[in-house]
Amino acid sequence: MVIIGTDVHKRTHTFVAVDEVGRKLGEKVVPATTTGHLKAMAWAREQFGTDLMWGIEDCRNLSARLERDLLGAGQQVVRVAPKLMAHARASARTRGKSDPIDALAVAQAVLRHPDLPVAAHDELSRELKLLTDRRADLVAQRTATINRLRQRVHEIDPAAEPKSASLHRAKSCAVLGTWLQTQSGVLAELARDELADIIRLTRVIEALTQRIGTRVQQVAPALLSLPGCGELTAAKIIGETATITRFRSEAAFARHNGTAPIPVWSGNTVGRVRLNRSGNRQLNAALHRIAITQIRLSDSAGQRYYRHRLAEGNSTTEALRCLKRRLSRVVFTRLHTDEHTRRNPHHSDHRDAA
Repeated sequence: MVIIGTDVHKRTHTFVAVDEVGRKLGEKVVPATTTGHLKAMAWAREQFGTDLMWGIEDCRNLSARLERDLLGAGQQVVRVAPKLMAHARASARTRGKSDPIDALAVAQAVLRHPDLPVAAHDELSRELKLLTDRRADLVAQRTATINRLRQRVHEIDPAAEPKSASLHRAKSCAVLGTWLQTQSGVLAELARDELADIIRLTRVIEALTQRIGTRVQQVAPALLSLPGCGELTAAKIIGETATITRFRSEAAFARHNGTAPIPVWSGNTVGRVRLNRSGNRQLNAALHRIAITQIRLSDSAGQRYYRHRLAEGNSTTEALRCLKRRLSRVVFTRLHTDEHTRRNPHHSDHRDAA
């Protein structure tokens, strides 16, 4: 098999082919268009045959079209986390940085890690990722606007400055808007404009939240039944996972989401591990929110497990890490359940009726 590593950019993609022992066989640069991708596939088939595997650095905003074109042509495609590529480049004998060096590092990372998740394009996960990312951007815009508005109001009259969390509510905005109408000057004019922006952003955010919630209720009932997993968290998990079936095992999923611990023992410290700071940080944050919520829920399974780990002598940090690893396993199972339900709705209805 020939491994083809890819360094993706907005306008060009660089491909480097290596054999099974990592020797460089050739390189190719093509435009980042479907026509360019077809040229790259023709080059690979002509030079190296049909037994190919394409490794692509996981930058889905830049690599999505390339992945779709390769998968549509029946090619094997795996995603390489940026940290894995960086580690491979750091350990290489070739020094410096260039597109061919980066593409070679991607190919070598594929060789070193044969259990990387395959690439998959699922409309559901893509839809939820786009919606949750859009909502996160709007929330960040609203927060920045609220902070600017509070500064302006403080400058006009410190006693009238609203609390930051209050401007998410229509009543608080209405009260502040009425007061601003009584003020004159450019500062008050800008404050009124920013208040209107906050009201508009809040409406869009609420509409997106409702849309995401409705969609998640339809496609992920098993995941939503997990204590501590709300609609937005479930949507984030589905969007970032990009179909659970691309992972070979729950251990591979744990490595992807950064909950698989890293061993750091030697001699008398056998069994010691440390926190894994690699993996998909968005997925890791979602699992963290579920874990924190379960710890706070009275007599929940997560709280009982957390207390058990503390009783075993773990620190609070270690116990939380263990709980997140356990939750990764639970989420993996529930995602598979929801995936099976979506693909076999009639079988699921018959089972539920029974």
